[in-house]
Amino acid sequence: MKIDLSQSAVSGAEIAKNKELLLKSKKHLESGDDDFGGWVALPFNYDRAEIARIVETAAKIRRQCDAFIVIGIGGSYLGARAAVEMLSPGSEGGKQGPKIYFAGCNLSGTYHAELIEEIENKEICLCVISKSGTTTEPNIAFSVLKDLMYKKYGREEAVDRICAVTDSAKGVLREESLREGYTSFVVPDDIGGRYSVLTPVGLLPIAVAGIDIFEMLDGAQQKVELSGQPEDWKEDAGLGTPELFAAVRNELYSRGKVIEVYEYYEPKLQFFAEWLKQLFGESEGKDGKGIFPAALQFTADLHSMGQYLQEGNQIFFETVLHVEEPEKDIIVPDGAGELLAGRSMNEVNRAAMKGVTAAHLAVGIPVIRLDIPSLSPFVFGQMVYFFETACALSGYLLGVYPFNQPGVESYKAEMRKVLKEGSAREAENGQNGK
Repeated sequence: MKIDLSQSAVSGAEIAKNKELLLKSKKHLESGDDDFGGWVALPFNYDRAEIARIVETAAKIRRQCDAFIVIGIGGSYLGARAAVEMLSPGSEGGKQGPKIYFAGCNLSGTYHAELIEEIENKEICLCVISKSGTTTEPNIAFSVLKDLMYKKYGREEAVDRICAVTDSAKGVLREESLREGYTSFVVPDDIGGRYSVLTPVGLLPIAVAGIDIFEMLDGAQQKVELSGQPEDWKEDAGLGTPELFAAVRNELYSRGKVIEVYEYYEPKLQFFAEWLKQLFGESEGKDGKGIFPAALQFTADLHSMGQYLQEGNQIFFETVLHVEEPEKDIIVPDGAGELLAGRSMNEVNRAAMKGVTAAHLAVGIPVIRLDIPSLSPFVFGQMVYFFETACALSGYLLGVYPFNQPGVESYKAEMRKVLKEGSAREAENGQNGK
């Protein structure tokens, strides 16, 4: 992969202002001193026996079922779903493997009722992913689906079809796993949820989808190259592409560009963009600071947001995820008109990307482009590690700690208060005979 920063409206001299802090931050990341920096060294010294156990467990699950349900929310499911949606023929079911479903990623009764209806007559396995076991959304979904499986298979066989990815030693789900005998894997203590894609959190569901996770880990070791390098960036030798990307983002932020729009022209990247929103939003959005991450699917969203992007309030910059060689293509027939007839759809899609970029550059919108050669497990791993590294460094430049999320607890506390108040009213109404 290559990243082109030459149209970002940021010069090498401006990047050089942060060079010392970037190098210091990089050194800190690589030192292993951070309590939540376990992801940094993971692709280079992972436990191959543990990965082999994941592959073996995934093969068993693929034999057992035609519906595999992943229960989790946020970092416990977005990375896995990004990989499945991007890469896996198994997500379509059939001979390629079980169809992958996701539960516990919202609190919609309708969503989960319809999921149960769809899987009712299928052979089921499930994987519940939660460090504590008490997060509301996966806790409810696991309770519902576990009851369904116990009724369908009986306790002994149901237990053989349930996997848990959770804390190594403590928490409700770890205790239940030990008590019931679920096959289990560990959420590393030193890796936060949104950085956990390349741990069992992401790798077990990804392997069940039939995706090569060894290749993915190999890809995470591969550096992203720089293309379109301006001449005056020569002075920044020693800074890798994650550092440069972080520096460009923060320079644009200092100019009032407070929104980063991730744009993609291949729908298979939808959930990768959703993972990016969580990665950067939770990592940077603190202390009244942070670039707001948004995602748009082109060309579809050009018909709803194109006008705003072209002529609206330019408080944003754009990061384009460009797939150079999509997996499939079709030729446009003569009925589409002379301009389009005989061209491939991918050729037209590339023309759209180039046209949009030219139009936006003409009105002064900074554009960053990540050139992705193709969608493969190797490239997925490379993308994940690149953005994780850039995000951590960007947080340090911004002056925030990129590995916590204290603000998330606020809404949870208020939700618990509402539920307790509702329970108290119901009890009071019951006592009053209402």
